[in-house]
Amino acid sequence: FRRLPLLRHVSMFTTRNLCCLHHRLLACSFAILPGPRCVSTAVIQHVQDLSGPEQRLLSRLYEGLIGGQRASLAESITLVETQHPRKKELAQVLLQRVLAYRREKEKSNGGRPLAFRVGLSGPPGAGKSSFIEVVGKMLTGRGHKLSVLTVDPSSCTTGGSLMGDKTRMTELSRDMNAFIRPSPTSGTLGGVTRTTNEAIVLCEGAGYDIVLVETVGVGQSEFAVADMVDMFVLLIPPAGGDELQVKGIIERADLVVVTKSDGDLVVPARRIQAEYTSALKLLRRQSKSWNPRVVRASSYTSEGIPEVWAKMESYRDTILSSGELQARRRAQQKVWMWSLIQESVLSHFQMHPAVREALPALEERVTRGAISPGLAADLLLKTFTTS
Repeated sequence: FRRLPLLRHVSMFTTRNLCCLHHRLLACSFAILPGPRCVSTAVIQHVQDLSGPEQRLLSRLYEGLIGGQRASLAESITLVETQHPRKKELAQVLLQRVLAYRREKEKSNGGRPLAFRVGLSGPPGAGKSSFIEVVGKMLTGRGHKLSVLTVDPSSCTTGGSLMGDKTRMTELSRDMNAFIRPSPTSGTLGGVTRTTNEAIVLCEGAGYDIVLVETVGVGQSEFAVADMVDMFVLLIPPAGGDELQVKGIIERADLVVVTKSDGDLVVPARRIQAEYTSALKLLRRQSKSWNPRVVRASSYTSEGIPEVWAKMESYRDTILSSGELQARRRAQQKVWMWSLIQESVLSHFQMHPAVREALPALEERVTRGAISPGLAADLLLKTFTTS
């Protein structure tokens, strides 16, 4: 297990291999960490595959995580974000244990989810960070524990990220009942990182009952966040342009909030509210029990903020009582599984020796116009599958 590369050769992986890998990860997660013993002794024997320092590391992270220690949560998220092969395997062991812990807590909670997941998106300048800080302070004041996962765009040139969201939430970042974690997109198109879904699981395991996920901005391809949260909220500034520009993303919105509704912008905000209310009536409903709403709010004056949260609570109670929330989470898990499979397969395809050898010549022929890109892709895929 120590040197077991996940999906080393995709073409060689069989169902039996995948089942063995699953059992080994599951065995280690239950065996090395304290808690309920839910697997057989035959499976637990794989615990020796982890070294002593690795066992102590995972035990420390798990104990600190379920104890609500912010430092352990931050270190655990760093572990799941790593690209190091061995550390990625350790992260999966930790996640399996946290998932088992969460299942037990949900069972004792009558099957109700432990946390409410809310995704927030909007164009640049919509006031997402200001909105999160005002809402977050209100929620922590009411006794909630809030986790905010923000995603900052990475530079296409240097690969770096400013991580400016946390600096814009100065008061909330000092709140001991709030946890803010900025992460770079690292080239991810959807505006969320590939590990955001796993970070949500860790936050819930640490006892945070509300998880906010803020994405980079609005785009036709930015639907990833809607596939990992319970509720998707779209923030729109007044006088933000034609509502048709965000038609693609508004189709996934459960709530639309017109921000900055104060001062001279109250009239434009009301106009935008009316326009979006009319637009939503023309779209197909995603839920059988909930109609998307459009509300106005101001982060500057806090006017409308309690009403926005009241709408969110109403949505949560509605889909929870109808059973849609549980069904939605089950479907999301399947979506993310296939998303990670596609990403892993593409990575192994690009790193395959035969593909790397044939790629330069085929790229050169494509750029000269000698062959079509489609033919080149077929030749590379044939090289990958037959070698």
